[in-house]
Amino acid sequence: MNDQANSSRDPYELDRLAEELVTRERSHYSEDAADGRHELPVYVPLKHGNPYLTADAFDIEQFLLSRSYTSLQDLRAELRDYLATLKEELVKLINDDYEAFISLSTDLRDEGARLGKLKAPLDVLRTEIQTSKSELEATQVAIQDKLETRAVLREEKALLHLLLKISELVTRLEGLLLIGSPDGDATPIDTPNVLVSPPLDSIDDNRGNQAKHLSRVAAEYTQLLYHAAKAREHNCAFVDEMQWRIDRIQSTLSSDLDHHFSSLLVSLTEGAKHSELDKSKISADLKECLRTYDTLGLWRDAEDIVRRDIVRRFVRKTIFSGALAAPASPLVPHTPFHATGGPSHPPPKTPYTPFTALPKSFLSSASSKGQNPYMAMLEDIDEPLAKLYCQILRFVERDLSGIMNMAEHVSIKAYPTPNSPNTAAPVPITVNAFEETKGFQLMANVVWDEFGRGIMDELGHAVFSVGKPNIFRKHYDITQVFIRSLEWLAPSEHAVAAMRAHPTYTSFERRWQLPVYFQMRWKELVTALEDSLVSLKMDPVARRGSGPHFVTAQASAVYMAISKCWHDEIYIRELGHRFWRLTLQLISRYKTWTVDSFTTLDRKPAQGVNNGSPSRPGTPIQSPSAQDSDDVQLIHCTAVVLDIGLLRLSVMDLWRDQISRMLPANEEGEEAELAENQAVLEQSLTQLTELIPNVEARLVSIIAKHCSEALGQIRSIPTQFRSERSKRPVDSPSKFVPEILKPLKTFIGENGLGGAFPVELRESITRKVFERVLQRYHVYIIELKKIEDPLRRLKKNKKPAFSLFGNANPGKEEEDDERIKSQMILDVDSFGKDAHALGVPVESNETFKALHGLVRTFDKEQ
Repeated sequence: MNDQANSSRDPYELDRLAEELVTRERSHYSEDAADGRHELPVYVPLKHGNPYLTADAFDIEQFLLSRSYTSLQDLRAELRDYLATLKEELVKLINDDYEAFISLSTDLRDEGARLGKLKAPLDVLRTEIQTSKSELEATQVAIQDKLETRAVLREEKALLHLLLKISELVTRLEGLLLIGSPDGDATPIDTPNVLVSPPLDSIDDNRGNQAKHLSRVAAEYTQLLYHAAKAREHNCAFVDEMQWRIDRIQSTLSSDLDHHFSSLLVSLTEGAKHSELDKSKISADLKECLRTYDTLGLWRDAEDIVRRDIVRRFVRKTIFSGALAAPASPLVPHTPFHATGGPSHPPPKTPYTPFTALPKSFLSSASSKGQNPYMAMLEDIDEPLAKLYCQILRFVERDLSGIMNMAEHVSIKAYPTPNSPNTAAPVPITVNAFEETKGFQLMANVVWDEFGRGIMDELGHAVFSVGKPNIFRKHYDITQVFIRSLEWLAPSEHAVAAMRAHPTYTSFERRWQLPVYFQMRWKELVTALEDSLVSLKMDPVARRGSGPHFVTAQASAVYMAISKCWHDEIYIRELGHRFWRLTLQLISRYKTWTVDSFTTLDRKPAQGVNNGSPSRPGTPIQSPSAQDSDDVQLIHCTAVVLDIGLLRLSVMDLWRDQISRMLPANEEGEEAELAENQAVLEQSLTQLTELIPNVEARLVSIIAKHCSEALGQIRSIPTQFRSERSKRPVDSPSKFVPEILKPLKTFIGENGLGGAFPVELRESITRKVFERVLQRYHVYIIELKKIEDPLRRLKKNKKPAFSLFGNANPGKEEEDDERIKSQMILDVDSFGKDAHALGVPVESNETFKALHGLVRTFDKEQ
C-alpha cells in the first residue's frame, strides 16, 4: 500500500533517482579524493544535438545521470528554458512558412478534375504492359527449354566423343600391344596414327625402343583409365562392355613389361661382360621400365620380379641350414655402375648404435674414406656368420645397389620431403601399410624381407641360440653390424625407416628373445654374487689385477657383478634399462648384507666376562676371548668402511667411463635423462654410505673401551705416594698415561687397521675417542676424590697419638696430598700432550679444561 501511494505521488520516481544521484556523486568525489584529483564539472547546455533528447526511446535515467552535476532545481529551470526556446523556434518556423502554406491551399483548387483526366489512360497502359509481359515470359521459357535441350545434346555429344576416344584408345593400345581384335583377326583395326610394334623376340638389339614403346603404351593406358573413370560417372554400359578388353590390355602390358624388365635384370646381373656403352643403355632401359611401373602404380610387381630373378636365387644358394659350416664361396665383383639421368644419392646418415665389442676408431677412419665401416668390421671378424653376412653385403652392393638407387630416384616424388615448405612432416610408415604405400620399397620388401626370412627359417636354430649366452651375444653383435651395413647401402633415409617398420624386421627383432638373455645373465651374475654373500663373515680377498683392491671378497664380488653388467661381452644396448635396474639392485643388496652382517655380529654371545668374585668397582676384567671379539669387530668395521668408500668411488668412475656412455637415452632429453640417472645412482650410493656413521660409532666405542682400561690405575696413585718411604720428586707422568691413547695410535697409525681411512674420518674418530676417554678420566678423578675427601677429613679430626720418639710430623699428610695433586696435574698435562700430538684441539676442549681444574682442586674438600 505504501509503495502504491508513493508511486501515485511520484510517478517518475524522482526521489529514488535523486538519492541514487547523491550516492553516485559521493562515491565519485571519494574516488577523486583518493586519487588526488578534483575535477570541476563542465556545464554543457541543452541543445538540439543532445543524444539523449534525439534518441528513439527517451531514457530518463541515462539523461539524469548525464546531468549528474546539476541539481534538480537547476535541471528543472534548464528544461523550462529549453522548452521556451523550442516554442519560440516553432512559432518562428510557422510564421516563416505561413504564407507558403496559405498559397498551397489556393493552388490546389480544381486539381481533382485534372487528376481524373490523367488517370483515364492508365488502365489501357496497364493492360498492354501485362500482355507484353506474358508474351515475354513465354518467349523466355521457350528459349530456356532450347538451351537446356542444347546442354543435354552437348553433354551427350561430349559423352559420345569420350566413348569414341575410349574406343580409339582401346583399339590403339591393342594395336601397340599386338592384341587380336574382337572378331579374332590378328591384324589391328585401321585407326589413324596406330604404330605396330615388332615382336618382343626381335627387340634384343633395340632394347631402348622397347622400353620407350612400353612407356608410351603405359601413358596411353593411363589416359584410357582416366577416360573410362569419367565415363563410369555417367553409368555408361559401353564401358562395362569394354572392360574385358581393358583388362586384357592391362594384363598384356603388365606381362610385356615384366618380361622386358626381367630380361634386363638377368642381362645385367648374370649375363656376359658388357662394355660401358652397353651398361649405360641397360641402365637407361631399367630406369625407363621403373618409370613405367611407377606410372602404372605397379611397384609391388617390379619388386616381385627383382625378388624372383635376383634375390631369391642368391638366397637359396647362400642361406641354408648348413651354411655356417660350409666354406664361403668367393663372390666375383662386377664393375660398379651408376644410374644415369639423375644425380647420385649419397648413403643416408643412419643413426649410429655403439657396439662396444667393435672399435669406434675404425668407424671414423672408414667413413672418411667413403667406405662402409660396418662392412670392414665384419671382414675383420673370424666367424662363419660374419663371413656369410659379408657375402650377402657384397651381393647387395654389387647387384642391387644400383637398382635401388634408380628406383629411389624414380619414385622420389612419392616420398614427402621434410625440407619443402609446402610439405608437412613425413608420416611414419606403419607395419600394416606396406601394400598401400606408394613408391618402390626394394630395401624393405625385397632385400630385407628375403634375407630376414631366410636367416630366420634356415639359420634360426644357430643364430638365435639364446641358450648359449656368449655365442648369442656374439651373434647379436655381428647381426646388428650386418643390419647397419644394409642401412648404409640403403638409397635414402626413407628406405631405412621403411625397412625398420617392415613386419619381417619386427619378427626378426622379436626372435632374439632379449628378455630371456637378460634372465640368463641375471641368473649368472646373481648366483655368483649370492655364493659370495652367503657367509655373513668378512672374507679377505687377495690383491691381484689392476682393478680396485677391496678388503673383503663380498665387496669385490659386488663390484665385479656391477662391472660385468656393462662389460662388452655381456651388455646389450636394448637391455640397457634392465642392466641399469640390476646395478641399483646390486648396490641395495650389498647394503642389506652389510646390515645383516652387523646384526649377526651383535647376536654372538658375550664372552670373557668374569662371573666369579667381584673385583674392585670400575676395574674391567676381560678374558682373551673378549679381547678377540673386540678385535673381530674392529676388523669387521674397518673392512666395511674401507669397502663402502672404495665401492662408491669405483662405481662413480664406472659411471663416468662406461655407464653414462652406454646407457640408452632419448636424443631430445639426453642430458636431462643422464643427469636424472646420475642423481639416482648417487642417491643409492648415499644410502650405502649412510651406514658409515653407525660403523664409526662402533669403532669409537671399542677403541675408547680399550683406551679406558689403562685409567684404572689412577686409583693406585694415592696409595703409591703414601706408601713410599723415600719421597721421590714428582717430575714425570705415571707409567699408565702413555698407555691411554696407545690403542688409538695403533689403530689410526700407518700400519694400523684405520691407517687407510680418509683424513676426515680419522680425525673424527680421534676426537670422539678422546672425548669419551676424557669423560671416563673425569669420572675416575671424581670417584677418587670422593674416596679421599672422607679420609682426609678423618685424619684432620683425629688427635695425634703419643710417641716415645717424639711427636709425629703433622705436615706429612699435607705434603703427600700436594705430591698426589702434582702427579695428577702432570698426568693430565701429559695426556693432553698425547692428544694434541694426534691432532686434537685440546686448548679449546671444555671437558679437558674441566678435568684440569678438577685435578688442581684435588686436595680441597667440596
